[in-house]
Amino acid sequence: MKAFNVDGILPVIPTPFDHEGNVDWPALDGLLEFACTAGVCGVCLPAYASEFYKLLDSDRRELVCQAVRDLRGRLPVVAQVNHVSIAFVIEMARELEAAGAAAISVAVPRLFSLPELDLLRYFDRILQSITVPLIIQDFNPGGATVTLEFVKALHGQHGHFRYLKLEEPLMARRVRSVIEETNGAVGVIDGWGGMYMLELIDAGICGVMPGLAISDLLQIVWERAHAGNKDAAYELFQGILPQIAYSLQNIEFFHHAEKALLVARGVLTEPYVRDATLTIDPIDRAHIHFLNQKICDLVWTSKTASNQTRSTAEIQP
Repeated sequence: MKAFNVDGILPVIPTPFDHEGNVDWPALDGLLEFACTAGVCGVCLPAYASEFYKLLDSDRRELVCQAVRDLRGRLPVVAQVNHVSIAFVIEMARELEAAGAAAISVAVPRLFSLPELDLLRYFDRILQSITVPLIIQDFNPGGATVTLEFVKALHGQHGHFRYLKLEEPLMARRVRSVIEETNGAVGVIDGWGGMYMLELIDAGICGVMPGLAISDLLQIVWERAHAGNKDAAYELFQGILPQIAYSLQNIEFFHHAEKALLVARGVLTEPYVRDATLTIDPIDRAHIHFLNQKICDLVWTSKTASNQTRSTAEIQP
């Protein structure tokens, strides 16, 4: 497999469950096959959108290993390893690198507030233990995220700290600063469903990490924007954004909306979310269905337009 590089959409694979709350291992195959057809640059699991915080440690490990086996090099696999314990992260990261993960992603431990000096020590030890690229995810709703000085210091010590994933609004200036101050060696990935991707493409983000169910559509948005056709990118994105914004009111609410959309698209057969989770009000569930149907309509429209463009190109002299 070629060297790992984020350039486009890198979706998080949800964890499929059966009606008893067990991991539905055969269903994982279908999710990965969908990713292969979506034109994305890789996959990530098990992250927040995978319900990682409800998984057994053995499930976390096996999800990555099965993804590596199933994909057989067709897409790189980013192994997400989130834990406050440095011992856990180091052990798991080493195992998953050995199993074939192309990169490791770790969320900044924010169970309790830690000064950046201590966060530097935490990530320094992780980077000492792996050789593949590291993605640092800083998810801290309403709070401060790591500073430019943190990014520069850590990258100065470890060249394989390659990516910073941020999930906050109004970060165009931060994106430009990270790119400029590291000479492009640290790329910034837009999280939070890709909600801010259209303006951040202009700022220089290297990719987006959304849910899987809209990843193929967001890949088209990405390609149109990078081709200089921002109007066409906007035309498609405005149809996707209401579903992103509605589903991300709450992370547990997102799981229900995401899996319902995957069922609507024929990728999953059941939309089970593992407990503890929200009970969705019937009005909210009806609106999820409404927005998901709009996404399905966009998929059909996009495929029809793509086929027409291909047919026109084939008959050109």
